[in-house]
Amino acid sequence: MRLTKKTSFGDVTAVEEDGKLVALEFGGNSQRTKSSPLLDELFAQLELYFTGKLRYFSIPLAPEGTDFQQSVWEQLLKIPYGKTVSYKEIAQRVGNPDASRAIGMANHRNPIAILIPCHRVIAANGNLSGYAGGIDMKIKLLNLELGENVWTTNSSPKPSKKD
Repeated sequence: MRLTKKTSFGDVTAVEEDGKLVALEFGGNSQRTKSSPLLDELFAQLELYFTGKLRYFSIPLAPEGTDFQQSVWEQLLKIPYGKTVSYKEIAQRVGNPDASRAIGMANHRNPIAILIPCHRVIAANGNLSGYAGGIDMKIKLLNLELGENVWTTNSSPKPSKKD
């Protein structure tokens, strides 16, 4: 089942198979196809997330990918809301410290944006890098989670008011 809806962050398309979310991406047309209880709950949770009222999703996930991609996505799920880690850190966590580029490719192939939070992965030098939803969307999601406009461009965050 596939459904595209307008959200406060733009059009989002979700795909459900066998009662689990298999894809979530930005874009698509907002034609309503047949929904389901899972997709209705997903979009309700997304709106709560987009308004800063939800930090953890309770949607069953079933992303399709290689064993390596799955291991990377499992690590992405462990990144706390409002925090970032580097590609190098993820490479170390999956037991292959020299695989930063491969980590980047696994991030790029992440089929479930936002819920598998690849937007929380940044370069080792603190700069932002690619995001399937576009760098502006990555900035928007990171700023949402931080509660302030810390990220402004493809660079390290500006100093926090708390520093």
